[in-house]
Amino acid sequence: MATSQNHLIQQLPTEVRHRFLKRCEPFDLQLSAELSVRGQPLTHAYFPCSGFISLVIDVDSHPALEVGMVGCESMLGSELALGLAKTPWRALVQGPGSSWRVGAQALRECLLDMPALLDVVQTSLLVRLHQQALASACERFHMLGPRLARWLLMSQDRAQSDTFHVTQEFMALMLGVRRVGVTMAASGFQDSGLIEYHRGEVTVLDRAALEAEACSCYVADKLILTELTAHRH
Repeated sequence: MATSQNHLIQQLPTEVRHRFLKRCEPFDLQLSAELSVRGQPLTHAYFPCSGFISLVIDVDSHPALEVGMVGCESMLGSELALGLAKTPWRALVQGPGSSWRVGAQALRECLLDMPALLDVVQTSLLVRLHQQALASACERFHMLGPRLARWLLMSQDRAQSDTFHVTQEFMALMLGVRRVGVTMAASGFQDSGLIEYHRGEVTVLDRAALEAEACSCYVADKLILTELTAHRH
């Protein structure tokens, strides 16, 4: 059962939050579930309370690549504020948890009726655009090891736990590389005592050291969210 512990929903004035939640329903985020399909109309928007969702791009015959991550700090479906119903990515549940779900048409009605909701949804969309631009540059210019460290930190933040489930196949999918590359990089972190990996379970043992290994995009990504949210207020 979801609670209203999604950061966007929590930002709403109390009266608006209660009105909006009446239009929503609790929805379990099940591992590997596909919440949106590339080129297909969005049927719902999702506001994670726990767990997290990856936005994955497929290009020709190349490995799929993660271009965004959505956790309790954000939402899936903010583009509905623009009247758009189709996306260029697939949305896959990467970390199981709970969320609030609202139908696409119901969200549009709420956005027209609740200016405070429109404000936070538009901010969420702007944050994601900035973060996706950063992710594109990161994938192009940064080495696999620092990118993997960044991705593990982002996953830990959204899992809200030192331990979370992820397979090496999934890590390779998210980073757009072959599994052997992820295996080597993850083994290096494990040998150095930064993480422990066993049967699909990753445990971050030394977060400070992992942050030191991560590329600058990890801090930059968090600053985007902080600065744009502060500007909105």
